[in-house]
Amino acid sequence: MRTTADQILLLLKSKGPAQTGALAQAVGVTRQAARLQMEKLAAEGVVEHTLERAGVGRPRRSWSLTALGHRRFPDTHAQMTVELLDAVRGEFGEAGLDRLIKRREAATEAGYRKALKDAATLEARLERLAQIRAAEGYMAQWSARDDGSYLLIENHCPICAAATACQGFCRSELALFEMMLAPARVERVEHILAGARRCAYVVTPWTSSTSQP
Repeated sequence: MRTTADQILLLLKSKGPAQTGALAQAVGVTRQAARLQMEKLAAEGVVEHTLERAGVGRPRRSWSLTALGHRRFPDTHAQMTVELLDAVRGEFGEAGLDRLIKRREAATEAGYRKALKDAATLEARLERLAQIRAAEGYMAQWSARDDGSYLLIENHCPICAAATACQGFCRSELALFEMMLAPARVERVEHILAGARRCAYVVTPWTSSTSQP
């Protein structure tokens, strides 16, 4: 069972910055209890706040995770993965590393295609893909947008250290999404490696009025 602190950190990770009152309501504690919890987490260095003014009255604190707070969520075998990538790069060069990523992409594609084979619509494929990615640790979810497109969100990257060491993983991920969600255009609009708190993709169905690449 998650502690109140764990629930708060998970909310900030998956939903982004939030004020004390909203956090208290979400986890089912009083505002005073939430305030004390946030002060404790701030003392540990895992959360920080900015002041937001809304109308009259004193500005209110809006809490978010620090870099240390983000590291509370696992980056799977981070150090070992980075060391292995460095070893592959040193032994076989960038071309060898690219071959490794392509092999991983091909294996992942085969597994995803099998999982999505009976998903007939774009929404069904998005739902299935988000479920798979969530199970892999990406804290994935999707939603429909008013303009007819969709937003696929990954609130966490369990291979962030590897992706930082070799951004070919990010290019591979985008290519996989395009294959799994075709016919649709997939555009990355937020990127953890670019400083965003999450990765987000706009998925736009191809129509007769749009030109496919």
